[in-house]
Amino acid sequence: MTIEEFKTPFEIRLNKENRWVKLGESMPWDALAKIYYRSMSSNTGAPAIDARIVIGAMIIKHKMKLDDRETIEAIRENIYMQYFLGLREYKYEDVFDRTLFTTLRYRLGADKFDAMTRQIILRSENKEDAAGKDHDDHDNDVTMSKLCGDAEEDNVKKTGSSEVSVTKGKPAKNKGKLIMDATVADQMIAYPTDLGLLSRSREESERLIDALCKKLAIKDKPRTYRRIARKEYLNLAKKKNKSKKEIREGIGKQLRYLNRNLKSIDKLLDKTGGTRFPLGHRDQRIYWVIQHIYSQQAQMYNEHTHSTENRIVNIYQPHVRPIVRGKDKAQVEFGAKLGVSMQNGYARINTLSWEAYNEGSDLKKQVEAYRRLNGYYPEVVITDKIYGTRENRQWLKELGIRYSGKPLGRPPAKSQTPFNKRKQKIEQGIRNQVEGKFGQGKNGYNLNKVRARTSRTSESWIAAIFFVMNLVRFSKEFLFSFFKKTLSSLFSIPDFFIRYQNELVFVKTE
Repeated sequence: MTIEEFKTPFEIRLNKENRWVKLGESMPWDALAKIYYRSMSSNTGAPAIDARIVIGAMIIKHKMKLDDRETIEAIRENIYMQYFLGLREYKYEDVFDRTLFTTLRYRLGADKFDAMTRQIILRSENKEDAAGKDHDDHDNDVTMSKLCGDAEEDNVKKTGSSEVSVTKGKPAKNKGKLIMDATVADQMIAYPTDLGLLSRSREESERLIDALCKKLAIKDKPRTYRRIARKEYLNLAKKKNKSKKEIREGIGKQLRYLNRNLKSIDKLLDKTGGTRFPLGHRDQRIYWVIQHIYSQQAQMYNEHTHSTENRIVNIYQPHVRPIVRGKDKAQVEFGAKLGVSMQNGYARINTLSWEAYNEGSDLKKQVEAYRRLNGYYPEVVITDKIYGTRENRQWLKELGIRYSGKPLGRPPAKSQTPFNKRKQKIEQGIRNQVEGKFGQGKNGYNLNKVRARTSRTSESWIAAIFFVMNLVRFSKEFLFSFFKKTLSSLFSIPDFFIRYQNELVFVKTE
């Protein structure tokens, strides 16, 4: 049978129950497009790709866990995905080149995905008026890659008001539950060891020497002893059981080889006679990175330590830091540390830092972000023990916010009633929702396998995953709200279903 004889169902109508059709109907495309076009100019540059195509392609990529190339192929082969992107008819050509994904990730950034997440949360709360207002980029609750601080104060000064203004005069009543916790979004890098990192740095230095000699037309290359160095590294790396003495000797040898190569590179650069680096920007960046790696490793080798400040663990992603977590699966994780808050099942990144920090400092910032988004403070804050410092508890008490954790010191007898114990146990069980959201992101959307290279594109990748997870929940609630309205119109039963603790509970009517 030839391809022309194969029968296609394209002549029939598309199925309205398809998941991409339902997801496309529930999305606030106009509000998301407004955020996407915010930083673009209508007068300069080439015409931009339609916002629905760009945002929809990002959603397909992270929802289906595809790489850039496979995403474009999947869109070209799936007629429902093309309908989801807003195309008027089926087309076999690519919607855009796969290499444009990197530019789009850099252009969107974590701040725009966070703005889209705010739109989803506001619309889930039926706050169309607040969601329809113009929010510029200065209204973000957090500047990514920073631990807050003066960023929020500057934003308030620039905008003159918060995102959702609190009622003047009488403050709004505290409402809702705020859950918060921290996790790490692991970068997809090889597990770093001092020996392997030095060996890779030595190989890069040898490549730079070859490139400089070719650029300067030098026939007699400096000695690098690359074959001997490679053989010594492999003999030690292949050993199953290595003693501390053997590892230290191997690190010392690789340090000396790398130091010799760096001196040779300096001598070659002196022969250029100019101030400009003779090789490309990437090689110049690698040269700077391996210099820092050598200084850090030499310091730890001489001081007999295994830690240093701002430790580099990957040559090509020097912004990645080791984050000590103490988990059963891995004591140390390598990636960005996230401070996440959760309300009504929707998760939002409030802090994204490449440096390790104490997540207890996030509490005030996340509570204020909740207030700016909703217009009122939460009624109760549910966290683990690390957030329950005396300073945080006192600050929450002044705002009339209840902290769900155990009180400090010896508890009084009145607080040990069965009702209080049961209430505290239930609230701590509610905290599992944020842990489940982390598991959903890592197991379902590869939050623990971030494949972007630069810090900005990695932040965009992480924020896009949280946006997609919130969008999936929003689409389910959209379908349920339609089901609820249909039942209410048929049976005329008010409050047939109510929402309690983010679960659907049946209520008997009189």
